[in-house]
Amino acid sequence: MQIDIITLFPEMLESYFGQSILKRAQEAELIDIRLHQLRDHASGKHRITDEPPYGGGGGMVLKPEPLFAAVDSIVSGADGAPAPKIILLTPQGKPFTQTVATELSQSPHLIFVCGRYEGVDERVRQHLVTDEISLGDYVLTGGELGAMVIVDAVTRLLPGALGAEGAAETDSHATGLLEGPHYTRPATFQGHPVPEVLKSGHAANIERWHREQALRRTWQRRPDMLLTAELSEDDRRFLAVLALESADRLAKKTDS
Repeated sequence: MQIDIITLFPEMLESYFGQSILKRAQEAELIDIRLHQLRDHASGKHRITDEPPYGGGGGMVLKPEPLFAAVDSIVSGADGAPAPKIILLTPQGKPFTQTVATELSQSPHLIFVCGRYEGVDERVRQHLVTDEISLGDYVLTGGELGAMVIVDAVTRLLPGALGAEGAAETDSHATGLLEGPHYTRPATFQGHPVPEVLKSGHAANIERWHREQALRRTWQRRPDMLLTAELSEDDRRFLAVLALESADRLAKKTDS
């Protein structure tokens, strides 16, 4: 997968992409991350990339010419290749989710446009980008953090990126549920033991325990996710037990 990122601050991304899983994925040629300095594509002596908005108002707006030129320079030599997804990071975009990450992981080429200041010229939205994505209902200084988050999430989904086959399939949200708890050595810490089932060596019981803990954690923290999760009959029976537990706790609290 080729990943191009257009930004005024490539130095912000270099360190993060040179570490851990993302570094190994690049070394294994699973991804090819290329950072592009937007200013290099601006014309004139001063390489201006932003101007005040028409109609007045505070802040500056990224000009369309350097953004179009940057994208053109990336795609100009890709004759016959599938058209890339050109993604603008903006708080006005669709929310980024694990489902969106999975969709993006199927694309061979992603181009990220990192917004700055008051945003980008509207003609960039209308005539250049193919997708607009937001990390959430808040505003950041620029799109660089959003690009790092999305590239990280997408890379984890590429076969071979995590080393262990299928590792990403059990992450929170990958199954439609939150991930349950994990334990490692020591077996007892400050009087708190590891659940016996995890030391039993009984694969089926361990698998079921993990599933039930994922259901329990989702029930407690994100019950809305249970409305769309794929649930088996065993899952539904366990959720019924959780509902009874909740009703009992509520009744005891009312009595007291």
